[in-house]
Amino acid sequence: MHDNFYRHNIEDNSTQLKPINLFEYEKLATKALSQKVLDYYSSGAWDEVTLRDNRAAFERFKIRPRMLVDVSSRNLSTKVLGQSIKMPLLIAPMAFQRLAHKDGELATATAASIAGIGMVLSTMATYSIEDVAARGYENTPASPQWFQLYVHRDRGLTRALVERAYAAGYQALCLTVDAPVLGQRERDKRNEFTLPPGLQLANLATLSGLKIPYEDGESGLFTYFAQQLNPALTWKDLEWVQSLSPLPLAIKGILRGDDALRAAEHGAKAVIVSNHGGRQLDSAIASIDALSEIVAAVGDKAEVLVDGGIRRGTDILKALALGAKAVLIGRPILWGLAVAGEVGVSHVIELLRSELDVAMALSGCAEIQDIDSSLVIPARA
Repeated sequence: MHDNFYRHNIEDNSTQLKPINLFEYEKLATKALSQKVLDYYSSGAWDEVTLRDNRAAFERFKIRPRMLVDVSSRNLSTKVLGQSIKMPLLIAPMAFQRLAHKDGELATATAASIAGIGMVLSTMATYSIEDVAARGYENTPASPQWFQLYVHRDRGLTRALVERAYAAGYQALCLTVDAPVLGQRERDKRNEFTLPPGLQLANLATLSGLKIPYEDGESGLFTYFAQQLNPALTWKDLEWVQSLSPLPLAIKGILRGDDALRAAEHGAKAVIVSNHGGRQLDSAIASIDALSEIVAAVGDKAEVLVDGGIRRGTDILKALALGAKAVLIGRPILWGLAVAGEVGVSHVIELLRSELDVAMALSGCAEIQDIDSSLVIPARA
């Protein structure tokens, strides 16, 4: 892939073997990042029960492979919201990616574009909506870019961000609904985490006409954004969000079938089954455990995606078999970014692509459409 596959941010300049799975990337990232940044990226809420269970839950499902199927040629491509991707994978929205590498979201967008997968840009990005869009659309055909947002107390802030995303060419909005208040992450609290000097909330930097405390520096902006979370948000507010642009709306943070159905009935074109990576409500159900109920509830009214705990190609296979249209991954992208920038992100994506390809072949699936519910069963107690 690349000859210069060595650590960018690790003080020890000795070379190392290329990681062969996502767990090895995580191990290397612990050496590449400061303890504060590592804790910010890797921590969960309170006792981190949900954080751990997101991963453990995948082991509660087993695969029933088909035999004597022609899998000599395999096709991993699919569509999400009518948008073509080369495998059923999107990069989840993640804040402050420049904490991992100087190129941050730009490197992630480039790697996603080259791989032909989707990327969801966080409102809390450290590069702007416009800069990330330009980087992501450098390759032809361009892969999907979505923009993640909140409905803020200051509606003008939400409106301004949506208008910028639409003008920049983003193809969908991803509304996070599981953060009426911030979850309590005790590692961050102990570390007194704030953005270091020199990093900015890039999507606020060019906004004008809003009551944003620029004079307080980035710590003031960070606090301002936290205070803008709106605990009064209800289902009726989705109509207002959809009035801001013609972009399709994906609702992220759903863990119940009835909520998923309400999202679809209120116009959402996709539902993302997610517990915010275990960072909001601790003891919330693992995302993969919530998936089947949600798929059954929405039927064909909306597409269903899932994130949380995905580390192997077999995890993707299981999620698709349980009814997900595609999956999103977060932390492993940050580990790749921390270890080797764009090269690391590209390799993380390639590892998952290769693993899914092999898992499909060994399961008797030549196409994504061949993956169905007959392939997985709950593990026996």
